[in-house]
Amino acid sequence: MRERILAEARRLTLQSGAVPSLNAVAAAAEVSKGGLMHHFTSRSALVSGLARQALDEVDAAMADAVARGNAAETWLRLSAADADERGLLRALAGGFRPEAGEASALLADARDALARWERAIASEVGDPVRARVIRLVGDALVANAIAGVEAADGIDDLVRHLVPEPGATR
Repeated sequence: MRERILAEARRLTLQSGAVPSLNAVAAAAEVSKGGLMHHFTSRSALVSGLARQALDEVDAAMADAVARGNAAETWLRLSAADADERGLLRALAGGFRPEAGEASALLADARDALARWERAIASEVGDPVRARVIRLVGDALVANAIAGVEAADGIDDLVRHLVPEPGATR
């Protein structure tokens, strides 16, 4: 039920550009409001649930990338949000309340994930400073997507410039 609620909340968010009301999510997920509130006690909890889901998706993609040996490139490409992702990021940023109880654990997990991903990139590129630059460029791409100031065009050029070819020295 929780996954169905999140799927409908995500769909409605993409459709409208804003995190929907709990009533709208309950109706779309075909659950009672009490059933929804069993999983998400407030709109802030729903926003945190959507953000947690996104964090878990990126974490899984980065784990796969580490296994393939292309964590740096994957990080940059994941950070270059498409139109739907940009809309979801903006809606989540607009609805996120860091002071909400669910948010503190989510923020701690996000910090841990960023550190883990940066270590994976450093291991791959062989330079912790380059890894930090790659991670921060990805962060900037996401921030630009949220702010709506710049589309992530030219991602191939960024990857070519920032990510060394296997066995290459820079």
